[in-house]
Amino acid sequence: MPTAFRGALLLGTRSSALALWQTDHVCRRLMEVSPSLAVRAVPLSTLGDREVDAVLSDLGGAAFSSEIDRALLDGRVGVAVHSLKDLPIKDNTGIVTAAVLSRDDPRDALVSTLEGGLASLPSGAKIGTSSPRRRAQVLAFRNDLLVEPVRGNVETRIAKAVKGPLDAVVLAAAGLNRLGRVEHIKELLSIETFVPAPGQGALAVQCREHDHEARALLALIDEPAVRSEVDAERAFLSALGGGCSLPVGALARHIDGAPLELHGFVGALNGGESIRISASGEDPLELGRALAEQAISLGARELLA
Repeated sequence: MPTAFRGALLLGTRSSALALWQTDHVCRRLMEVSPSLAVRAVPLSTLGDREVDAVLSDLGGAAFSSEIDRALLDGRVGVAVHSLKDLPIKDNTGIVTAAVLSRDDPRDALVSTLEGGLASLPSGAKIGTSSPRRRAQVLAFRNDLLVEPVRGNVETRIAKAVKGPLDAVVLAAAGLNRLGRVEHIKELLSIETFVPAPGQGALAVQCREHDHEARALLALIDEPAVRSEVDAERAFLSALGGGCSLPVGALARHIDGAPLELHGFVGALNGGESIRISASGEDPLELGRALAEQAISLGARELLA
């Protein structure tokens, strides 16, 4: 069991309450497998956290990870903890995702003080989300709703639904669960209607590619079932040429020992036509690529153009 780190193992993370909760969770998992290990979180500022008024797609695909990558590569931290859905499709050069773990509820959640769920909101209600995927699925379900961009941490977005100016916001259920804010959930949105982001609810822990000691340690907390689900989802997104700026969703699940089941969504930002497909298979990467090819044959390229 690898424990021979000099001093504390430093874990780089974003500085939000959710990111710190997730990093503390990883710290506890590491100490379970290596009780003598000293660990410490190192909060870091990222471009995506600083530029709260910017459109995420304008900041590039690594808005929440590039500064943490630099800290990892220059040795300021030994490992990095991320919400997996926020990571670019490809790891940065010199970095590997050595553990994928602790998938919470992958669904989206509606936060609102209005009665009923999404189907019961009054026509013209303002729904907050800056996610192209969530926007596409909200409008595909209710094209009479108004979708408004909203950025900020979980608490900031909750407040905009509770106090205004928005009638509701759509957030990841996993974040609300982890922060103990489940009382704000008005409705958990079904995956048949709202296919989550690839990797939503899962954590990724990265280290330097040639840091064999860190890789061996992180292998002890890696969860192969979660990794295979995420691999299929991200293979689907990758084959469509995507990142988090595209209206694409994917969710893979292991159900009762059956082959891996993958659901995919490709939508239009205006909520018009969409593609919803599913398939099953044994190899996660092949499954993701095959489902993407099916989506492309149904017009996914044109929807995403």
